[in-house]
Amino acid sequence: MSDFLHNYFNYFTEIEEHFQKSRGTALFLLSPLDWALIESWKNSGVPLEAVLRGIDAAFEKWRAKRSRAQQVNSLAFCSQAVMVEAQRMADAGAAGQPRPEAPADPAPFPDDEIRLYLEKNAAAIRQAGVPDFDAIAEKLEQMMGELPALTADLEALEQKLTILEQKLVAFARTRQTDEQALAARQQLEAYLKPYRGRMTAPQIAMLESQFLERATLESAHLPRLSLFFLR
Repeated sequence: MSDFLHNYFNYFTEIEEHFQKSRGTALFLLSPLDWALIESWKNSGVPLEAVLRGIDAAFEKWRAKRSRAQQVNSLAFCSQAVMVEAQRMADAGAAGQPRPEAPADPAPFPDDEIRLYLEKNAAAIRQAGVPDFDAIAEKLEQMMGELPALTADLEALEQKLTILEQKLVAFARTRQTDEQALAARQQLEAYLKPYRGRMTAPQIAMLESQFLERATLESAHLPRLSLFFLR
């Protein structure tokens, strides 16, 4: 499996576990904003190592403060430090400095596991009872019949699923009520307000997009299609 796939399928889990460990509370659950933030980093190409270093740096700075009355309750607290580390890694790469050796690649998903995942998502989409959604379900069912050819290139399969998910979001958005859209934006603002000063305008724009896409699918009771959510 390629380095891309190794980083992709471990990206969310390792960040979640590292943040929980740094915070000292293994049972702490990331918020929808946190998951959207991780997804925005992934889509922007921020290396996993930069995120982990940024989390460490942010917590080191927090622990150095004499007064720590306020607990760190969101991954957004670490956003500035993450981007600093990402820039440092980019500068180091441009200067030709050696990068740490990547960990061993995990085994790919078994075909049967992916087939069940596609089947489950197709069934969930059909359950919505919306004709526009059925075309997406049909495509997933078609992909089930094309295994293992598709699983020979998991990166390409993930790209196909991403395109289908984008179409699903677009269809779902046309059926979203004004009340649902408003509630999602109010929830986003409540999560994001304390951390806006830590992010650039492009970062905020991407984060908002990821958060609202998730909210659109959740309000329609539709699944995420990325292989990450197979776990």
